[in-house]
Amino acid sequence: MMEQTLVIRDYCLIRDHQVIRGDRVLFTCDENMAPVSFFTEIYKHFGVNYPKFYKMDNLCKLGFLAAELLLKDKNLLQSFVPDATGIILYNASSSLDTDRNHQNSISDRSAYYPSPSVFVYTLANIVIGEICIRHKLHGESTFFIEKAFSAERLYNYVKQLLDDNLVDCCITGWVEFDNDRYEGVLYLIEKSQSDTNGIVNFEPEKLTEIYSRRS
Repeated sequence: MMEQTLVIRDYCLIRDHQVIRGDRVLFTCDENMAPVSFFTEIYKHFGVNYPKFYKMDNLCKLGFLAAELLLKDKNLLQSFVPDATGIILYNASSSLDTDRNHQNSISDRSAYYPSPSVFVYTLANIVIGEICIRHKLHGESTFFIEKAFSAERLYNYVKQLLDDNLVDCCITGWVEFDNDRYEGVLYLIEKSQSDTNGIVNFEPEKLTEIYSRRS
């Protein structure tokens, strides 16, 4: 029996007003455009049809779009059962950007009106929920808060899930939005009978190399 190899099947980066997937720049926009407008332009450009997108907060929009483009033209459910695909995400600020918006809605007692549509996004793991609903995934999921991107931490955790057969495929990476600073970097990690079908083997050095890519 051929030994299984862990591979980075694909990756998607959304930052600096660019969308990159694999070795291609798929979309660019005016660098002066506000991030929320940039996200909307991505949504329209790629013909995404998911009306709930417009109700999401900025962190969810970023994670949702990165996952949408990462999985574009792929049907995970043909290769993996829903329970076999996990989602492990990281960022530094959790849902702080939306937390501020929620705080602003309740700080003025004379105009006190907390918005349920804002409050629902005051947890970072709602990003995972939105992706799971969209792609019908039921596997292991966790959202970690770290000071900065760490390829070693990501690698060790995801590799353990795969080695222990808790998942056969994992969407993982860094999804950060805070005060209009944004960065979405997602990887699709899979078990493979051969590394020839993947971009590269799943290794910390390769994760760092992809994360550091600009254009």
